Amino acid sequence: MAAAASSSELIGLLWTALGIMGGVIFYSRFYVQWFVSERRGQSVMPIGFWYMSGAGSLMLLPYAVVSQSPIGALSQCFNIVVYTRNLVHIWRRKGRLTKRTNTIIHTVAALITIVAISSTFWVWLREYDATRSSSLGAAQQTWIWLGAGLAGQALFAARFALQWAVTEKRGESTVPPAFWYLSLGATILQTACFIQRQEWVFAIGMAVTVFVYIRNIMLLRVQKPEEGQE
Repeated sequence: MAAAASSSELIGLLWTALGIMGGVIFYSRFYVQWFVSERRGQSVMPIGFWYMSGAGSLMLLPYAVVSQSPIGALSQCFNIVVYTRNLVHIWRRKGRLTKRTNTIIHTVAALITIVAISSTFWVWLREYDATRSSSLGAAQQTWIWLGAGLAGQALFAARFALQWAVTEKRGESTVPPAFWYLSLGATILQTACFIQRQEWVFAIGMAVTVFVYIRNIMLLRVQKPEEGQE
């Protein structure tokens, strides 16, 4: 019995370590972006941002599923497609994209997305079952805060949908100014939700990006209309 408990604790610690590591990579990407932007004196999106986005997301998704975080799982379930498309455009522009690589990366991204969506659905189903056995007041509070998280996720989805649409239209990775305004609003809503649910990996990760969003908005106000890209 003691050995089983010890093994369970170890597994729990490993999952937590994965979540923390993924959070550090995923949320610090904006500090990399901020550093590059400050050096250039304008808001730019370096290629490292997209690599860190993909790696961090692939760590945070399983952590969110295991820790039963509905908003955390939802926030990662479709992102890999956007990150992949941005990298594809960057590689193509630099002449590094072969036909074989293009096929492989899109196939892998599609498989990851299918697994991610299925896992996210399961997490939300578990949350629904849990609230059914709660008191009316507790269930209402849960869904109100999840609603705030969903509103934040809708803004996050809108920012990347916009970024993706502009990127596909121009044929190169591009970040429009509205991306940063949507990011700020979404972060405030989701941070509040994660704090209320005591999901600290996501809450802290979200909170530390607020300053970066504000700084990018400030840089946009003084730079030329065209977007800088790497």
